[in-house]
Amino acid sequence: MNQIPVTVKGAELLKAELQRLRSVDRPAVIEAIAEARAQGDLSENAEYEAAKEKQSFIEGRLAEIEAKLSNAMVIDPKTLNAEGRCVFGATIDVEDLDTGDTATYQIVGDDEADIKSGKISISSPISRALIGKSAGDVAEVVAPNGIRSYEVLNVQYI
Repeated sequence: MNQIPVTVKGAELLKAELQRLRSVDRPAVIEAIAEARAQGDLSENAEYEAAKEKQSFIEGRLAEIEAKLSNAMVIDPKTLNAEGRCVFGATIDVEDLDTGDTATYQIVGDDEADIKSGKISISSPISRALIGKSAGDVAEVVAPNGIRSYEVLNVQYI
């Protein structure tokens, strides 16, 4: 499997979720299954079925997170020396040349992406267009409503 780029904060969030699933969620669902079994007939026990389904979800998520962490390439934006270019982990100020609106984005891994907090996935069209650009460069992004042009105003590694 290929390495998955992730920021330091993203790796910490995955580790915290893994810890919560192991120490809180898994024991709670095991207890719920035990309680449902104590009620008797399992063939018509909705609580038992729901608990088994939740257990299956938790075990699947645990395996998924463990796989991601084992293949993670943790990148600390503060240690980057990309000479002002847009790279994974960089925080970029852009201006939409069509509307004049400005925005600040950080390019992060797929699991960390959250557009409301200004974190865009490395695999998103805007990230792919920005990668390699420097302040003053214009990136053209193919969007559903046509081509959008963004000027890179500033690149930071914070």
